[in-house]
Amino acid sequence: MTLLEIDDLRIGFETEAGLLRAIDGVSIEVEAGQTLGLVGESGCGKSVTASSVLRLVPTPPGRYLGGAIRFDGTDILQLPREQLSKLRGRDIAMIFQDPMTSLNPVFTIERQLGEVLKMRFGLDRAAARARAAEALKSVGIADPERRLDAFPHELSGGMRQRVMIAMALLCEPRLLIADEPTTALDVTVQAQILHLMRALQHKMGSALLFITHDMAVIAEMCDAVVVMYAGRVVERRPVIDIFEAPRHPYTRGLLDSIPRRAQQAKAELPTIEGTVPSLLSPPPGCRFAERCAHRAKLDATAQRRCRDEDPALQPDGTGWVACHFPLNTAARS
Repeated sequence: MTLLEIDDLRIGFETEAGLLRAIDGVSIEVEAGQTLGLVGESGCGKSVTASSVLRLVPTPPGRYLGGAIRFDGTDILQLPREQLSKLRGRDIAMIFQDPMTSLNPVFTIERQLGEVLKMRFGLDRAAARARAAEALKSVGIADPERRLDAFPHELSGGMRQRVMIAMALLCEPRLLIADEPTTALDVTVQAQILHLMRALQHKMGSALLFITHDMAVIAEMCDAVVVMYAGRVVERRPVIDIFEAPRHPYTRGLLDSIPRRAQQAKAELPTIEGTVPSLLSPPPGCRFAERCAHRAKLDATAQRRCRDEDPALQPDGTGWVACHFPLNTAARS
């Protein structure tokens, strides 16, 4: 069953130079209980897409230009403010990238968790404190009673991230959105947080929209993957197929950029040459054309088509790809 459906979503930001179309026709579906990865380099539109699900895009300067975001059949973009407030936290929750900027620095952890419990369940302070302590314990925080009295700056980065996860899960949401929740953490703590999120998700049966630029994390966490580039979806397929046989050259470039164990220590790490095109005036054809190593291997007629004709996202058997000349070879092992 489809829990979340983003349909032809378009979002722009007013700038002094004109309208920047950060999201330009994005369509994504998340099934109940599924973990869907949203991947792409910085600036491709991942976080704006995630924020739009809870209507957190600031307006102005942001503008919803079209499309729909349906949660369990209800279009979130059409909800009155009161109904939207009830949906946030209760049915859809979000773990933000930087807990230090998401947690209020002048309030204790107890007050910030307790506020959610009082608003959603009407608990008094004693009951809210007990429930908050249970939540901290469930995310692996030792001595939760003492941590409730701490301020965010008194906790380590990993513990702050665990507090954010506990806060997001307080109301047992049906959809959890994680926006690069392990970016600022060291490798050991990152592994612990990912294991914790996966265990809690399976326990609750929630769907998870996991946003990252780290393909290794995608391999560990996700059932299916959506690849974004320059405000658009360029590929979607099951996670195994993404790694074994990517069809879009951009996806292949992301995979080739992952360091390999067998790679020589002094060998140069492959990169995707060039930069993302300006979203103020994107090119008329494929937005990846100027950076595409695969395009350089095509004949002149095919290269002109890539440059001049915008490829649509089309089904190809195992998934979807937006490319006039998709790859047919498997990813390197």
